[in-house]
Amino acid sequence: MITGNMLRDAIISGANNIANNRQSVDEMNVFPVPDGDTGTNMSMSISGAARELARLEDKTVGEIAEIAASALLRGARGNSGVILSLMFRGISKGLKGLETATGLDFANSLTLGVEASYKAVMKPTEGTILTVGKRAAAAAVECAKAETDHIVVWNTLVKAAETALAETPELLPVLKKAGVVDAGGKGLLIILEGMFSVIRDGVIIEGSEEQKAAAPTKKNAAAEYDEVITFTYCTEYIVKREKGNNRDPLLLRAFLETMGDSTVVVDDVQIIKVHTHTDNPGKALQEGLKYGQLINIKIDNMRDQHEKARAEAGITDRVIATDSGSYTPITPENEIGFVAVVAGAGIEALFKDLGVDHIVTGGQTMNPSTDDILRAVELTPAKTVFVLPNNKNIIMAAEQAIHLATRNVIVIQTTTIPMGITAMLNFNPDLSVDDNAIHMTKPANHVGTGQITIAARDSDYDSHKIKKGEILAMENGKVSFVDTDMVKAVTKLTKNLYKKDSSFITLIYGQDVTEAEAEKAAAAITAKIGSDVEITLLSGGQPVYYYIISVE
Repeated sequence: MITGNMLRDAIISGANNIANNRQSVDEMNVFPVPDGDTGTNMSMSISGAARELARLEDKTVGEIAEIAASALLRGARGNSGVILSLMFRGISKGLKGLETATGLDFANSLTLGVEASYKAVMKPTEGTILTVGKRAAAAAVECAKAETDHIVVWNTLVKAAETALAETPELLPVLKKAGVVDAGGKGLLIILEGMFSVIRDGVIIEGSEEQKAAAPTKKNAAAEYDEVITFTYCTEYIVKREKGNNRDPLLLRAFLETMGDSTVVVDDVQIIKVHTHTDNPGKALQEGLKYGQLINIKIDNMRDQHEKARAEAGITDRVIATDSGSYTPITPENEIGFVAVVAGAGIEALFKDLGVDHIVTGGQTMNPSTDDILRAVELTPAKTVFVLPNNKNIIMAAEQAIHLATRNVIVIQTTTIPMGITAMLNFNPDLSVDDNAIHMTKPANHVGTGQITIAARDSDYDSHKIKKGEILAMENGKVSFVDTDMVKAVTKLTKNLYKKDSSFITLIYGQDVTEAEAEKAAAAITAKIGSDVEITLLSGGQPVYYYIISVE
């Protein structure tokens, strides 16, 4: 059986293993643009959970899974980190309430995590971390049906993940061309291998000396963490199944998940046991009646319980503790507020001028965590907060903050700085929140965006042979061409973006570009396109991208 202490040590071991190997995982990235990188994102995401668990002793397997999942969710960085957090969230749901776990319990819970991960990705791609997780979970479930030894089940799980990872190049041509396996899948395998070291041998893989120095001493973590209560009522009941009623309990779970969270539905031939958090317990009970008679009904107001516990502890203000320090959410006095993720003093100032309340420093190479974004949201004095991620690898982390915040959060899926600027310019205070979400998104999706950077690695990407150190021009997120002359590259890329009806060009130059160099580039663009279009120069001070070009 897997105990709470065993699962705790396993997760710590998995976190250490990915931390020790994150650089090798980063190097598998076939994308030529410098970014946060998969290994780093996954390591930073799970490290917070490991630090939280290191303080705990003698918890049940369900409690350990819940604490790990919560910490992972808040610490999730980049798409790979968010997917990893969703897998652990599924594990938490599957192990909820269990003192110890069998191999089958864990296999089934991992399956829940994989299902949640697939649902969270708008266009799931096979040959990625999703495939590795799915095949590993499926193999473990099949093994556990005939094998009760949890070590055998775990061995099957890890071997299946290894096999699935080896096959990722056959599913994704870009991986096969580069001669590598999927980086996210490799990161997941490394974490599972680290966990298996404890499950099989009781040995925690040691972290680096740097990690050991930063590790906290064990202490009582009671009252250090104040989780946001999203839904008010903890609702539990048992359904006595009636003869002839063949309704599928999966449909009951699916219904309850649409109206709350922390939903667990466990059934056998005689009963269905239900647990869910919701704002409408009556509706949850009414749906349960469709499956049979209800017994052992229990409804608790979690907010009331929470406030009583806080009063007994002498706590008067809600304080959220994070790795970056504690903070008290601000009372939402305004109707609307804005949070934007940007990097560079000039770009920060621009977004502030456009009305953004809080800036989260981040972007390419600096993926902020869900908790970083949540903190900015909670410190924005508004009932509804619009979040502008301004990078495709930050959108998923931002969306996780929706479920954690004490106020309404709307993520505008901006993938570039120009899209974020356009979204802010199109906010209309006379429109409703929902109408503004549409009004801000549509124009942003029609902004032509160019980015000039230096290739971080040799790559054969999007049919382009790219050498490390070459100037890389990207058009609306895709590699357009490579060059060796910065001014020629900026001019050519701007001309590619320019249309007959274009009237504005904004050239945002980065921290490695002087004002004189930017003026020279602007003059070259004018000479190529003509003087009819207005070109605005802005010192953005951003890292990574020498130029960000907006054409409207």
